[in-house]
Amino acid sequence: MKNKKILAILPESIGGRLTTSSIIDGFRQNECEVVVFDELFDKNLNAVIKGDYDLIAGYDFSGLKIKVDNGLRMPSINYFSDDIRSKTSGPEWEKYLPYLENEDNYTFYWDKELTRYENFKHIYYLPHFVNFEVYKDTGVEPEFDIMFAGRLDTDYRLSFFEELITKLPELKIAWYAIDKHYQDALKRAQFPELIDLCYQGFIDNEKDMAKAINNTKIVFNMNSQGISSLNYRTFQTVACKRVMISDFRDELALFEGHMPFYEDFSDLVFKIESYLEDSAAYKRVVEECYRIAKQSHNSRDCVRYILKTVC
Repeated sequence: MKNKKILAILPESIGGRLTTSSIIDGFRQNECEVVVFDELFDKNLNAVIKGDYDLIAGYDFSGLKIKVDNGLRMPSINYFSDDIRSKTSGPEWEKYLPYLENEDNYTFYWDKELTRYENFKHIYYLPHFVNFEVYKDTGVEPEFDIMFAGRLDTDYRLSFFEELITKLPELKIAWYAIDKHYQDALKRAQFPELIDLCYQGFIDNEKDMAKAINNTKIVFNMNSQGISSLNYRTFQTVACKRVMISDFRDELALFEGHMPFYEDFSDLVFKIESYLEDSAAYKRVVEECYRIAKQSHNSRDCVRYILKTVC
């Protein structure tokens, strides 16, 4: 596994860039040489692909697309945290989907239930993981009480978030999203001034996301994709030793009953208030979730599993 030379594709999407960064970190932690092609900023693909690589790795179909379009012959590693059979994994997903059947293409899927539905020769369930050298508790006193990162692109999500702001006016709430989603939420919001007050910009790198999570006491999730999965934010948060309160997912079982989840809006409000008031319960949750995640969802060990599977 050591000394493998890997061409890693850093995609354009924010979520994909953060997820892929932990994968790249894991390759380097396993003593691999990694050349990164950044789809957002780099313009030298033709020169980069002329290198001698053992593997190409990408998020969703990004790596496979480059492999197929350029006739590259090395095996591919394809990590999906979007539905494979959906435009969320790429606008040309139907074109590249058949290539996942090939012997030298390996698919790692973040959702356990969706993995069961697929029968590619090389498909493996692999929950999210993070680099614990990047995502960690920095010991700062949080400025915010609650944080949410992601789209408010449906009426349900937007009204849920607005109701939370109005229900807990004494708490400081931070929201992070790209500007396009911020502008869209402002136009649709019942209380745009409150949306504007919460908005803290967008984050497209690991360092700033770790800083933002450290700057809040509680992060809550509204998982939007998959059936049973927990999103990447879950593992970022527990690595920083902050409380994550998630909507219910079967994958909560990974945390052995230690991670709190909410059943509805009232339950979320109750749990937020409870953990902010009970410091002992707060500490117990963050320590147990951190222990479990660091043992089983760290970039070094999860990428080692990928390498052992492929190589």
